[in-house]
Amino acid sequence: MFKIRKNKSLAVAVSLLLAVSILLTGCSQTVAPTAKVQKTSFNAGAEPKTLDPALSTGVPESHIQTALFEGLTRIGEGEKVMPGIAETWTQNTDGTVITFKLRDAKWSNGDAITAEDFKYAWLRALSPELASEYSYQLYYIKGAEDYNSKKGTAEAVGLKVVDPKTLEVTLAAPTPYFIALTSFHTLYPVNKKAIEANKDWSLKAETFVSDGPFKMKEWKHNDQVVVVKNENYWDAKNVKMAEVDFNLLEDAKAALTAFEAGQLDGTDNIPTEDIDRLKASKVLKSAPYIGTYFYRFNVTKKPFDDVKVRKALTMAINRQTLIDKVVKGGQKPALAFTPPGMVDVEAGKDFRTVGGDFIKEDVTEAKKLLAEAGYPDGKNWPADATILYNTSSNHKLIAEAIQNMWKTNLGIDVKLRNEEWAVYLESQKKLNFNISRAGWIGDYSDAMTFMDMFVTGGGNNETGWSNAEYDKQIKTIANKSGDQKVRIPAMHAAEKVLMDEMPIMPIYYYVNNFVLKDGIKGAFRSSLGPIDFKYASVE
Repeated sequence: MFKIRKNKSLAVAVSLLLAVSILLTGCSQTVAPTAKVQKTSFNAGAEPKTLDPALSTGVPESHIQTALFEGLTRIGEGEKVMPGIAETWTQNTDGTVITFKLRDAKWSNGDAITAEDFKYAWLRALSPELASEYSYQLYYIKGAEDYNSKKGTAEAVGLKVVDPKTLEVTLAAPTPYFIALTSFHTLYPVNKKAIEANKDWSLKAETFVSDGPFKMKEWKHNDQVVVVKNENYWDAKNVKMAEVDFNLLEDAKAALTAFEAGQLDGTDNIPTEDIDRLKASKVLKSAPYIGTYFYRFNVTKKPFDDVKVRKALTMAINRQTLIDKVVKGGQKPALAFTPPGMVDVEAGKDFRTVGGDFIKEDVTEAKKLLAEAGYPDGKNWPADATILYNTSSNHKLIAEAIQNMWKTNLGIDVKLRNEEWAVYLESQKKLNFNISRAGWIGDYSDAMTFMDMFVTGGGNNETGWSNAEYDKQIKTIANKSGDQKVRIPAMHAAEKVLMDEMPIMPIYYYVNNFVLKDGIKGAFRSSLGPIDFKYASVE
């Protein structure tokens, strides 16, 4: 009896287990797969000096600001200028008056965004007291340069708030690329209430107010900036990513190591020694990049005040060897300053192709020029001559290669000096260097984004160089005309002056080499630099 009862109980238990199993199997066929967590991480490259749109100047900052802010327009796929906070815009017949109609949009704190916010932000960037290095990007507006140089007033600047949703901008002259320029960070709006409440508003998440697809959740200085989806963004319904963590690793090797260990989803600035390996494994991604890697000369210091010295140094390096042996990323030798990718007068023609090359690599001629300058075979060369670069293994390798080329070809010795990003930027600004590594990425797709850098007193000139003819071609001719047949030849003439005087040494034209996990879809890489996660998702 007991035995039979025991067996009967076992049979019942087995039957129950089978029933549960069948039930669970049936359920498993109808349960939807677990949704991917919409979160990603990307290495911005360095601790930002500032995330205040009016004051920032670097690519690391631009990655983060593209997530946090939006201008009147936004750059989309194919470099198309898309409506941003401005829903529509119209222009008068000659293009000197542009009227922007703003959409119903809010700041991350819930405040309404108005035309007054843009006027406030632009006048703030122009104010002499703020000393924005990028204030000249607003000089296209009538009266803007006079206000910035203390020759005029804020009231005379061509900005008119017609109503809370209408901003009228009067330009000093027709500017074909001005609408595209409104997507650039210097022209982002800023929240007046946040700024007046705290002068350090842009340094911590608690006081940071922005208007882009994401808002700042946390800023662990020298470590990470965390942004999350901004529920008050006008197009929030199309923002899929819940969080983006921008890591702040200045060391390219450390960033790549973190990526390969699964601690990062993407990073720029790939170590040169890893380029070939990443290419072979098909991990490396490349995108067009409108930019030039170059060295600045401080023309206020000997011997770099002598154009013969500057030309000798420029002619005595082999750019292709540098690219093949050191840089390895598919870059092109820069034998002029403005890179390919800019329009010329004739449709379909490229500004660089039409302008041609200005630099001839010629060691014999370089040695001759150096001797004429008083340094035959490197004799009498100053012992303190130094190349400054911001901390990076890539910049160090390039500087070492150029150092060796100059030693071999000219018999001169130069020292190397590295500084972390913020200090390096300040050293350039104060001309505290002899020779300095630099890179320039276009702010919009027109040669002027490279050519207006070197006008006398320009915020990003940082060479001490000044030339009246250059200023004339840029400020008096090119910037005063909307006619491509007038302005583009003037920029070609200006570039010739720049290359004849050689306050800078172009080295190569950039290619954007980066890594990004294949599961991250929709992250847009502009040829102007920043990565945009607005439409990105994890799949």
